[in-house]
Amino acid sequence: MDNVLIVVDDLEAVIAFFVELGMELEGKGPIEGRWAERVIGLEDVRQDVAMLRTPDGHGRVELAKFHRPSAIKPEPKDAPANTLGIRRIMFAVDDIEGVIDRLRGHGAELVGELEQYENIYRLCYVRGPEGIVVGLAQQLN
Repeated sequence: MDNVLIVVDDLEAVIAFFVELGMELEGKGPIEGRWAERVIGLEDVRQDVAMLRTPDGHGRVELAKFHRPSAIKPEPKDAPANTLGIRRIMFAVDDIEGVIDRLRGHGAELVGELEQYENIYRLCYVRGPEGIVVGLAQQLN
């Protein structure tokens, strides 16, 4: 897998959230033109995109803010975990409480509770800007 795309409204807020999570901003800039229109199947496209890389360098998240045509909001804000579609992206972290505290500074809230799965993981879901849900998993040694 190369990357996962998330369409957002407030690009800067979502970038800050993922950077706080430990991702590195590789770059950002505008995308428009006939080639982009042909690839994504939309007319008169103008968007800003940002690419963020995971600390291990093996995964990326692409964020896109559409100026033309406007983004469509097809599902309820704060959709529950059993809503069809991509619900979350899971990240491995070393200090789950520390990550939760840092993300709260960006408006994030726990979706449920921080729980332990056997003696293997501590896990939780966090809802960040624009209702984006990320899972956090701290492996126990």
